[in-house]
Amino acid sequence: MNAFWNYLTTNYHQIFNLLGQHIYLSVVSVLVAIVIGVPLGILISNEPKLSKPIIGATNVIQAVPSLALLGFLIPFVGIGSTPAIIMVVLYSLLPIVKNTYTGLTNIDSDILEAAKGIGLTKSQTMRKVQLPLAFPMIMAGIRISSVTAVGLMTIAAFIGAGGLGYLVFSGVQTVDNHMILAGAIPACILALLIDFVVGKLESTLSYTSKQKTSQSISKVSNKKSRKKWLISISSLLLITAGALTFFSTANAKDKIVIGSKNFSEQLILGNMLADLIENKTDIQVERKLNLGGTQVAFSALQKGDVDLYVEYTGTGLVNILKEAPENNPDKVYTVVQKEFRDKYGIEWLKPIGFNNTYALAVRQDTAKQYQLKTISDLAKVSDGLIMGPTIEFPNRPDGLIGLSKAYRLSFKDVKAIDGGLRYTALANHKSDVIDAFSTDGLIQEFHLKVLKDDKKFFPPYYAAPIIKKETLKEHPELKKVLNSLSGKLTDEKMRELNYKVDSLKQSPAKVAKEFLEKEGLVSK
Repeated sequence: MNAFWNYLTTNYHQIFNLLGQHIYLSVVSVLVAIVIGVPLGILISNEPKLSKPIIGATNVIQAVPSLALLGFLIPFVGIGSTPAIIMVVLYSLLPIVKNTYTGLTNIDSDILEAAKGIGLTKSQTMRKVQLPLAFPMIMAGIRISSVTAVGLMTIAAFIGAGGLGYLVFSGVQTVDNHMILAGAIPACILALLIDFVVGKLESTLSYTSKQKTSQSISKVSNKKSRKKWLISISSLLLITAGALTFFSTANAKDKIVIGSKNFSEQLILGNMLADLIENKTDIQVERKLNLGGTQVAFSALQKGDVDLYVEYTGTGLVNILKEAPENNPDKVYTVVQKEFRDKYGIEWLKPIGFNNTYALAVRQDTAKQYQLKTISDLAKVSDGLIMGPTIEFPNRPDGLIGLSKAYRLSFKDVKAIDGGLRYTALANHKSDVIDAFSTDGLIQEFHLKVLKDDKKFFPPYYAAPIIKKETLKEHPELKKVLNSLSGKLTDEKMRELNYKVDSLKQSPAKVAKEFLEKEGLVSK
């Protein structure tokens, strides 16, 4: 408990900043969902033929996995807050639309007849009678959507939108329970707080609505005041949404956006690039780190949502260019450098120095039991073992697909677990083999046996910054600045930096800055 409290007191600035981002994203999403969902519910209550297709569509959207929906949105709207807000809005529509429709269509017919009898038109009946009476049901739908939005928005960190999910994802990657709790607990408190506030608003306004409904049926003279009330509420919603949207874009300036994938090494390298640019130039830097896997980061670079990030030569060759694996490091670099420039307008800068190639790792007791030294040794007993790889590895041609063919591997089961959790699963005997990276600090912490790639299947994975040509053209000084990192990181140095983050629980930003200062690349 003391350790968790120490983490909170040390990192409270970051936690409050991420909490603010989370509140902003959640509120905007719910407001947009209300502006769309309530009119849709009104529409289908007046046009029953549209109710089944519209409610059916919202049901289908609700059934789509959130990460799949984000993956679908990224090529169209990029990364950051926009796809996250769209995702949460789509998931929030069902309870709002359905509750609005249900509330409006279940009003006592005698009340509607009474409204008709005093001369109210159809639109007046909707405004003065139906909506006030359906208000508690509508607010219940909004309440459900609000609480759901807070939980869903934690996934926003996966695509660089920020929020408390950043701590959760980072904690999972580094097996840091304190970081996970620092993200999860405020998210839970925020959800409960929003539920309480919306509940109070529901009970207060529901009572007021009932009074106004009674007065509407008995006295039509309040027409102007009612109209003003509805206009005021609608205007407030629109103004709030507009203000929040303006707030998100008001400070947008010409800047360099640094991206990274979602593991410790990438977070360290992303911070290094950002620190170098901030220290050596006058260019404003924005960090969109912890974006997810290769496809998320590369798609963001293609669309211009980020300007540069660190990629690996083997990943560029096999996973992006879809070329056959190649073992010659110089040839791989030459191919990716030319193909990326020609196909994507992206430049590969000089390699940083280390080769973070894939490796297979097992516990020491497993290696001793089966006398495992190489992947060929593993192939002989693989049918009795469980593999717990990262989510990407089983689907990559330079991963399990190609490896299984090269070594004739056939595992008893493959249970993909992303990030640092695969190390925890291995240590707890929930799996027997994992894919690791040669520079992983967790290999040292968990005392694992790394099996030799005796058939030299895995291509070289030398890390290098990749940057859009347009960005280099606009800021040519970046090439010299970023290339100053070339050759500075060996495999051993990178493993040591990863160990500081993964095992010693130091922040990637701190580790990156200390390394640059030690190497004399930035001033203290």
